[in-house]
Amino acid sequence: MAEMTMARFHEFVVILYAVSLVFYFIDYLNKDTVAHRSAFWILSLVYVLQTGYLIFHMIETKRFPILSLFEGIYFFSWLLITLSIILHLIYKVGFAVFFLNVIGFIFMTIYTFAPFQIEQSPIGDSLISELLFIHVTFAILSYAAFAISLVFAILYLLVYKVLKKKKWTKQFARFPSLHQSTIGMKAAIFTGIPLLLISLILGMQWATVALEHWTFMDVKILGSFFLILLYSLVLFLQKSGKLTANDFAWANVFAFLFVIINFFLGSKLSQFHFWI
Repeated sequence: MAEMTMARFHEFVVILYAVSLVFYFIDYLNKDTVAHRSAFWILSLVYVLQTGYLIFHMIETKRFPILSLFEGIYFFSWLLITLSIILHLIYKVGFAVFFLNVIGFIFMTIYTFAPFQIEQSPIGDSLISELLFIHVTFAILSYAAFAISLVFAILYLLVYKVLKKKKWTKQFARFPSLHQSTIGMKAAIFTGIPLLLISLILGMQWATVALEHWTFMDVKILGSFFLILLYSLVLFLQKSGKLTANDFAWANVFAFLFVIINFFLGSKLSQFHFWI
């Protein structure tokens, strides 16, 4: 009965999330102030409900719920909606908020309708430590930073397309400039790389202390190092002038595809990580 109630709760949250995105899209098409406000307040309600469930799950499990792939998906969705609200309140970048929440909505939908159930991580209570908690948290924070870089890359491509065609619309004034989008991409990458690197260092330190057998040649570890090298290369090529304009934005788009691959496939194939 409790599981059914939770299932209905998450479905209700997904519906509210979808309604919020619809209002954001209406605002995007018509520059509708009422739709914009409605979208934000519904999104705020979604955030309150998600936060409430996160706290409830923490109390129920007596730990921060990020130690399985299923829990990580939920935390990632919650983190994206948190960042989108901060962007809305501080920087007033409406379209960045919209695209960021599209990603968050996708992950929330996966969490709600995926065929797997919430299970206790097989790591075991004896191995759950603050070090592991910080490792996983920093990894998910880095993924969120890379998601922001993706959002600004999409905005850059949209603005560039409008400028090239010289077909101005009433929505154009609400887009960030090409310069602002570029700064957003770079700032997000500069944030994501050290977060992921710290996560890797802490994760290997935890494995050395807590596990008897583990290998550096793990799919998840190699994939994470590859992401650091990939985004570092993108930044280097942009700074050296070899990636300019659209190329830099497209590089961010394709790089994020590897983030998604590492998030899901890397976790599934890993023998060292225990996300299920």
